[in-house]
Amino acid sequence: MIHVVLFRPEKPQNTGNIMRTCVAVHATLHIIGPLSFSLESKDLKRVGLDYIDDLKLFYYPTYEDFQRKNQGETIYYVTRYASQSYTMFDFTDPVKDYYVMFGRESTGIPHDILRNKPEFLLRIPMVPEARSLNVSNCVAVVIYEMLRQQKFLNLSTNEMIKGEDFLNKEIKLSNEK
Repeated sequence: MIHVVLFRPEKPQNTGNIMRTCVAVHATLHIIGPLSFSLESKDLKRVGLDYIDDLKLFYYPTYEDFQRKNQGETIYYVTRYASQSYTMFDFTDPVKDYYVMFGRESTGIPHDILRNKPEFLLRIPMVPEARSLNVSNCVAVVIYEMLRQQKFLNLSTNEMIKGEDFLNKEIKLSNEK
């Protein structure tokens, strides 16, 4: 099971996008506060659409509260200060719980947290001049690598809503006109 951990997110639009991604892949979302916005805000609901009704979400008022309630879990931290790419880690066991923390949009994860966990720091490679990527993009990049390693277990690889043969039916209908 994949657990996305957001450390004090600042932008409801990013958090809404992350919520939607978590629902789409059956990941659990953990949000560490305090927050500068409400989890009930209209911006958050607009971006998350109706997906967030199915979200498995845990909120923690502080980092210490998160630590207390998740003792014994291995947590990976996504940061530009890491020396290993996220693709170098083994996430192949679909039964194991994988917790991955992403930092604030403005300041990332506090350095005092990162200093104590060098073997669990992940980096998303980018050009040296780039400071960071959008946090919701980072979540998607890392989660989908984890899912790829697990061979997208329990995820649909075919169009299920409109039907597997939708494009062929659409082409046939347009040719008949």
